[in-house]
Amino acid sequence: MIYLAIPAILAGIYQFIALIVALGRLGAGNRQHVSLFPPVSILKPVYGCDPEFYQAIRSHALLDYPEFEILFGVRDGDSAREDIARLSAEFPACHIRMIDCITRMPNGKVAALVDLASAARYAVLVINDSDIVVERDYLRQVVSLLERPKAGLVTCLYRARGASWPARFEALGIATDFAPSVLVARALGVAEFALGSTMALRASDLERVGGFAAIGDYLADDYQLGERITSLGLHIEMAPTVVETHLSGNSWGEIWRHQLRWARTIRVSRPGGYVGYVITNASVWAVVAMIAGAWQLALASLAVRLAAGVVTAAFVLHDRDTARHWFLVPIRDLWGFAVWLAGLAGSTVDWRGQKLRLNRDGRIER
Repeated sequence: MIYLAIPAILAGIYQFIALIVALGRLGAGNRQHVSLFPPVSILKPVYGCDPEFYQAIRSHALLDYPEFEILFGVRDGDSAREDIARLSAEFPACHIRMIDCITRMPNGKVAALVDLASAARYAVLVINDSDIVVERDYLRQVVSLLERPKAGLVTCLYRARGASWPARFEALGIATDFAPSVLVARALGVAEFALGSTMALRASDLERVGGFAAIGDYLADDYQLGERITSLGLHIEMAPTVVETHLSGNSWGEIWRHQLRWARTIRVSRPGGYVGYVITNASVWAVVAMIAGAWQLALASLAVRLAAGVVTAAFVLHDRDTARHWFLVPIRDLWGFAVWLAGLAGSTVDWRGQKLRLNRDGRIER
């Protein structure tokens, strides 16, 4: 029974580290120590649109930055074309272009980025997903970090919103589990990955790693790009700004398939980190410790877990929903453990209605 309680101790230590890192993040601030902001090309690959799409792209047109352009990559018949045209009409002074994407690759998003990068006017590129909502100072906070010595790419954390209960449940996991794990990984020196919520880099560095074409066969394009940039001896910086995404899943089945895709993608990209995740799930090991009779240890581990998740969500991500649903965190953790178990095997994933098969190195099978 004592041995059954040991994982709860280890998980509690991990969650305590997550809490300390989150508290340290509060003092990071939004300081800027730059005198010149280079012009930026924002690349946004688009695939359809949901009810929140226009709000997301409109937030980019409102950015407070000296000079930038927004390039939307679309294909024939895409329903997003109408909203992009509406944005151009509402903000005629903003440099907005719609790029017809013709490149074909296993990863359709990367294929669109190939065409967008070719059309970009400026030497600094900022890539984010089509549903990302940003603050007015977003570019200033992100691009300024590229001036740091050896900075090769800048990324940032994100929070999620959802209209349905399944989507809110997934958002709770992003805020209280995924975000703390990202912060702890960086604190422990594992910082070769980027997040698709934001990837800012110089076009010259992108060319040095073979451009977007070099990662067109991979599903985890953000991880692959980050790994290649760090292979140049450059660093990935984490910007203090936090962006927001909208989760459109309306059923528990959709959420399960989405998270299972995420799990299997992480497993083939970072197998060591994936296996190590099991020891960080304090809620699961708290249940095991309770079964073993170690109630005090179980409750202590669970309390630290809740504190780390809530502090990260409420004070780092500024996620208001977590304050209302914090008591669901242990249940979400048990769900996450089930997803992790399912992700240990299998190579097929569901991506935008398509069934894809992943090779052992994370490539999409043609």
